[in-house]
Amino acid sequence: MEVEKYPVRDPQLHQVLHMNGGDGDNSYSNNSLLQSFPECITMADMGCSSGPNTFLPIWEVIQAINETCRKLNRKPPILQVFLNDLPGNDFNSIFRSLPGFHKKLGEEMGGKFGPCFIAAMPGNFYGRLFPARSLHLVHSSYSLHWFSEVNHSAIAYK
Repeated sequence: MEVEKYPVRDPQLHQVLHMNGGDGDNSYSNNSLLQSFPECITMADMGCSSGPNTFLPIWEVIQAINETCRKLNRKPPILQVFLNDLPGNDFNSIFRSLPGFHKKLGEEMGGKFGPCFIAAMPGNFYGRLFPARSLHLVHSSYSLHWFSEVNHSAIAYK
């Protein structure tokens, strides 16, 4: 689908319709907030593996969300995390380490972070694993390098 472009014929319009720059009282940066703040943020870690680094990306996201909520004086949202890897991955070892992760979450966040639900989504990420528009964040550290190995016409989503 081609996006139609409408040229602005009035050059003065560009001078009127713009963001207020800088960091003063009337600046855009000091007068804009998130337009929507979901009650639940859903993320997926594609190629999570099963070692001790599995929870590092989740932890970074939690810290970023917690800091943003603190600055905005908002209650942190629920976090729903899907860990994806091939079906042969040892998801059981991940699940055995969940109590320690939740304990650390409670200790370091002082019980102020919302619930964090973690589930496995085994499968090959060259096919659809999640419904359209169901994820807010997708993370991958070491799995996308395989992308060049696949026939790209086989992964077109509609």
